[in-house]
Amino acid sequence: MKVCIITLGCKVNQYESDALANSLEKLGYEVCSKLEEADFFVVNTCAVTNEAEKKSRQTIAKIKKVSPKAKIYVCGCASEHNANKFAEIEGVKFISGVSNKLKIIQHIEKASRKKIEVDKIGEEYEDNLIAKKTKTRAYVKIQDGCNNFCSYCLIPYLRGRSRSRNIISIMNEIDALKDDVKEVVLTGIDISTYKIDGKPALHELLKLLADYPLRIRLGSLEQASVSDEFLIAAEEMKNLCPHFHLSLQSGSNSVLKRMNRHYTTKQFEQTVKKLRKIYRDPAITTDIIVGFPGETEKEFKQTLKFAKKIGFSQIHIFPYSLREGTVAAKMPQVDGKIKRERVLKLEQLNEKLKEKYINKCRKGYHSVLIEEKVDDFFVGHSENYIKCYIAAENLLPNTFVNVKIVKKFRDGAIAVPCEV
Repeated sequence: MKVCIITLGCKVNQYESDALANSLEKLGYEVCSKLEEADFFVVNTCAVTNEAEKKSRQTIAKIKKVSPKAKIYVCGCASEHNANKFAEIEGVKFISGVSNKLKIIQHIEKASRKKIEVDKIGEEYEDNLIAKKTKTRAYVKIQDGCNNFCSYCLIPYLRGRSRSRNIISIMNEIDALKDDVKEVVLTGIDISTYKIDGKPALHELLKLLADYPLRIRLGSLEQASVSDEFLIAAEEMKNLCPHFHLSLQSGSNSVLKRMNRHYTTKQFEQTVKKLRKIYRDPAITTDIIVGFPGETEKEFKQTLKFAKKIGFSQIHIFPYSLREGTVAAKMPQVDGKIKRERVLKLEQLNEKLKEKYINKCRKGYHSVLIEEKVDDFFVGHSENYIKCYIAAENLLPNTFVNVKIVKKFRDGAIAVPCEV
């Protein structure tokens, strides 16, 4: 029988969907991820914005058109937030929220169940989901939940408080991956809070991974996690990618305060300087929310100025999306037209910063992990996360090639193979 798993949202959701797929395939099910006719559908939902939650429900409507008689199972943040809205949809057989996703498999196995059940979030890390292997890069989830309670975000209410995965479990999964993939990305809702026995321990995990024959990449970090212990561990690793995604959200201190972000722009800048002391031209990427409630033109200009000062290699730009139930939803909102104008300005700056960073990286060589062939190019990412388009013959996926960066191209850069 066939199960279709549709995933919306973040890399954590993708990891959890891959884990469900892995378990189902072991039971003999055919599993797909594109919307096509199937016996069962699993929809792993997102609630980071109102639009994401709406899209999650729309996905179910599309499923019913493709497979009217299919049984539908819903999980993720949107169903944790609004389980009743999904329970009202005909065809939905089980709703699990963000935890106990493996129960979906039990319900698929017992497909005759008629009563809709709604499961609730647990307090411990759910350590029974292992994602299936990919061709080149694997995501390994080390943590779930969040303690930050930013004023614009529902995630701590939906995924619960931060919970860390047992380090032995993490190492066992990476051991199982090391012969099949070349890169592992450590991911979670907030990996900065990873702990062992209640103590901050991301640096301890890095130490254990230092000798692995894998390229290690970190998911999104909070600037406060870049401690002296972290820097020492990172500097000693030869296999850690010099790519650090530090969530900024705003370059204005007054906006950061309204967001309930626990740092200033000066502290953020100091963190970037520390990373640049131990790496030559590391990729510093970030997220910025545009049009946060009450954001003035002066505050937005502060963000533009600060982003330029830091010299990010890439900015992920998000127009603020109101979420009912958050503190920010009660604040004075910025007009939609103003938000769109500001997004455009930040996008223009982002393109200039990307090109400037790519030009800086033309010096020396870079190691690219080949992922696929697109048109006449082999495509992969460098250690500092530049998407490289390589016009060459006989390159193989899941292999490394040394290249020189030539110039900006499409969403990355043209690169040519070189001798080291």
